[in-house]
Amino acid sequence: MKDAFGTPQSLLVLGGTSEIGLAVARRMIARRVRMVWLAGRPSPELEAAAGSLRTLGAEVRTVPFDALDPVPHEEVLGKVFAEGDIDLVLLAFGVLGDQANDEGDPPAAVRVAQTNYTGAVSAGLICAVALQNQGHGSLVVLSSVAGERARRTNFIYGSSKAGLDAFAQGLGDALHGTGVHVMVVRPGFVRTRMTAGMPEAPLATTPEAVATAVELGLRRRSETIWVPGVLRVVMAALRHAPRGLFRRLPL
Repeated sequence: MKDAFGTPQSLLVLGGTSEIGLAVARRMIARRVRMVWLAGRPSPELEAAAGSLRTLGAEVRTVPFDALDPVPHEEVLGKVFAEGDIDLVLLAFGVLGDQANDEGDPPAAVRVAQTNYTGAVSAGLICAVALQNQGHGSLVVLSSVAGERARRTNFIYGSSKAGLDAFAQGLGDALHGTGVHVMVVRPGFVRTRMTAGMPEAPLATTPEAVATAVELGLRRRSETIWVPGVLRVVMAALRHAPRGLFRRLPL
């Protein structure tokens, strides 16, 4: 349950080795979160992530979770919620894929779509029902500015994020008035392992900056946030740019 100040005390991170997810967890632990669940594929990396958070004073447990295997999602996540109320769920898993390769490898492209969208629909709906049943909580969904308009260089990834973004917005509308808050986060280029070696885009940001924005958004009960905030204006312009012009832009 939230404490007397309305601050979350428990957190479930779907995508337990996500650098953004862990940055949010660290910030939340500094703000009174005391119980953290890291859901991800069993691995030394997942255990190391849990250990790093324990040093900050939180109780941390890991749970096996694979976005590409939705069949056990209900059972696995049900066990987490059965242990006690979860104040905050962060849906942080996702893959970038390799656009140049995936265009000629449909199974690889499907894997991107299934991870970023299908897996998120499964986990998101299960967590939404659980949060609704307990009568409170927030679901934070990491989307991307890439979902705002398909670009030639990453339309497979972008289309999966567009689907995720639309799903999360609709879910937020469906849960309005139930005590459950859904917030969509649209970061731009984030400096992480996933983007290592890629040319850095303008207005690049960090996992820590995303975590700061998430915390502020939760306090404000925002429904959508952009990181950095100026991307809201930039993407509004790009979204309405004529298609012929958009194709010629160096994006």
